[in-house]
Amino acid sequence: MRILVVEDDHALAEVVAEGLGDQGMAVDLAHDGLAAAAKLDLTAYDVVVLDRDLPGLHGDTLCQMITERADRPMVLMLTAASAPGDRVGGLTLGADDYLGKPFHFPELILRIRALARRKPDARPRTLQVAGIELDPVRRTVVRDGRHLALSVKEFAVLEALLRASPGFLSGEALLERVWDEHADRFTNTVTVTVGRLRRKLGDPPIIATTPGIGYRIA
Repeated sequence: MRILVVEDDHALAEVVAEGLGDQGMAVDLAHDGLAAAAKLDLTAYDVVVLDRDLPGLHGDTLCQMITERADRPMVLMLTAASAPGDRVGGLTLGADDYLGKPFHFPELILRIRALARRKPDARPRTLQVAGIELDPVRRTVVRDGRHLALSVKEFAVLEALLRASPGFLSGEALLERVWDEHADRFTNTVTVTVGRLRRKLGDPPIIATTPGIGYRIA
């Protein structure tokens, strides 16, 4: 899941990004509205966590711009303006959810996951393909009745492949969906992670690789 956190408080933005990253989400940061708009033009995000009072381009304006996009991400406004009137105003602008500061971090995670499931192109919560059952909310994976212990990135790679099934995902596409914008595209990170995931999934092999095309659940 790819998330954009738009927050001008650098310390808070880093804390949110680290916490979401610990949940297996790929998180990019923008500290003003203009930088966020530029990132939205380059990357397809699942959810945008958006502060309202932003420099450069106000969060309200950015929210309206997002809602006009053809394939738009879901928007969670995360702001200190948390009075009932503020909530109504934010939702009227097109935000999909609204959470006031200070907030309880587990609630933020649950709201983000709920928004991702509500996206028009989102699939059912539990993914079931080829004997694998993955629950993104409970963070569980079962293959043919056997529970698997996966790392955060292994889980995220498997989730991305299951969502794309029966299609392929290139190594670059996996970097885009599972890692953040700072990932080195010239390393073998994807290859190594897929290799570990294959071993944990066991036999018969289920992740197929086609050189020059990518990976898929066979």
